Amino acid sequence: MKTMKAFVKQNAASNDFIMMDVAIPEIDEDEMLIHIKAIGVGIQDGYFFPENMHFPYPIGIEGAGIVEKIGNNISEFKVGDKIAFISVLEPKGGSYAEYIAIGKNSVAVPIPDEMSFVEAAAVPVAGNAMAKVFKALQLKHNDKIFIAGASGANGTFAIQFATNLGCEVAASSSKTNHKYMKSLGVDKTVDYHDDDWVQQVLDWAPEGVDAAIAIQPATSEESMKVVKDGGKIISVSGDEFTTGRNMESVNFPYMMDVRSELIILMENIAFGDIKLNIENVYDFEDADKALEKVRTRRAQGKSVINLE
Repeated sequence: MKTMKAFVKQNAASNDFIMMDVAIPEIDEDEMLIHIKAIGVGIQDGYFFPENMHFPYPIGIEGAGIVEKIGNNISEFKVGDKIAFISVLEPKGGSYAEYIAIGKNSVAVPIPDEMSFVEAAAVPVAGNAMAKVFKALQLKHNDKIFIAGASGANGTFAIQFATNLGCEVAASSSKTNHKYMKSLGVDKTVDYHDDDWVQQVLDWAPEGVDAAIAIQPATSEESMKVVKDGGKIISVSGDEFTTGRNMESVNFPYMMDVRSELIILMENIAFGDIKLNIENVYDFEDADKALEKVRTRRAQGKSVINLE
């Protein structure tokens, strides 16, 4: 049995993840085996698992690497291709490993020649989520938008997507990240610690904003207060809420296919048209530190684990 190093969940009851040697997964006809070179780190890595997983189970859902083997039913890629991917609850294991088997339901896109594996691993989850959000919101030039919790990986893309559409942007974060958000194009920054941050946004947009994106958990209720009548709000974190007035609650479109938009985003990043901010790069042996960092929800861009 050939083995690989992986950062794993040991059993159903444990959240005490450890590094250990496990078997390299075998692929089926509808799967590819990916030799992972870099891993994107997200807070969901510590709790987003398939129901039919076997232990020890490598955690993680995002990464970049090289196609090592390919099933007979796979035609989109070939051995040797460089790809970035989101593994959709793969029962054979996640991305915190030297190898992963991904199936047809996973999201996989080619990596431009100008992009490193570390850069590529930072894009799929946040890029996929924000592409879906903006496709669902259908924003227009000169629309005003508020982004709650905008300094992390999702917010970094959301700000730039909005400014590229010609929208005016207000965004919240802790004060330490305001300069960073302004460098991406934010017009109005507010500190969510301030008791009057809602009024600060309304002073900037007296009629309210056209749309709000609630990125961080438990931000939807407060974000609604800055949305005008007839406006829209969408929750990225899955907050449950009711609008209570003339406002459209846009459901996050989980099943929407935005692979073409993700490919374009990768190319735009590779050629410098969209900024990608990687806050921290960790060695594989420090995967626990990477996960601990993102759990603080105090991010400025993305954390990545480098296996090269």
